[in-house]
Amino acid sequence: MTDTVSAILDAAEERIRGGGYSGFSFRDVAADVGVKSSSVHYHFPAKEKLAAAVARRYTDRFVEAVDAEIANGSEVVEAWRDVFRTALRRDGRMCLCGALAATSHDLSEEIRVEVRRFFELGIAKLQEGGLDRGTAIRVLSALEGAMLTANILGDQTVFESGSAALA
Repeated sequence: MTDTVSAILDAAEERIRGGGYSGFSFRDVAADVGVKSSSVHYHFPAKEKLAAAVARRYTDRFVEAVDAEIANGSEVVEAWRDVFRTALRRDGRMCLCGALAATSHDLSEEIRVEVRRFFELGIAKLQEGGLDRGTAIRVLSALEGAMLTANILGDQTVFESGSAALA
């Protein structure tokens, strides 16, 4: 991946996490990166392709971070909670896939596939850690909800309260 592609993905991720899929344009991303809009189009011919690539990269990084927490001795639920917490503390934004999922009915199938992959992988990883499917779904839902609530209330401590029963 080139530096330009990485910068485009970073800028698009920041825009999506802040304003959802409708909250960004190629022009916005180009301005953030300091390139012409045509450069963004060169690497990602359509907005859907850019958003799908962002979601795919986000999912891969998120799952890698959870796997690293587990490898360091964290229990599976605590590992997921820690990675959500870290993301919230780092930049005070929503989970990218949570933000996209909130408007999934407005997304192309290509983007929905990538967002669905985040949730399916999350459920599968929680199940691999010993939870049954229903519990895995409740854990992932609670973490997304706690992050959403903390964001809208502008209070990161709400995440701790909202996810405390998981610990």
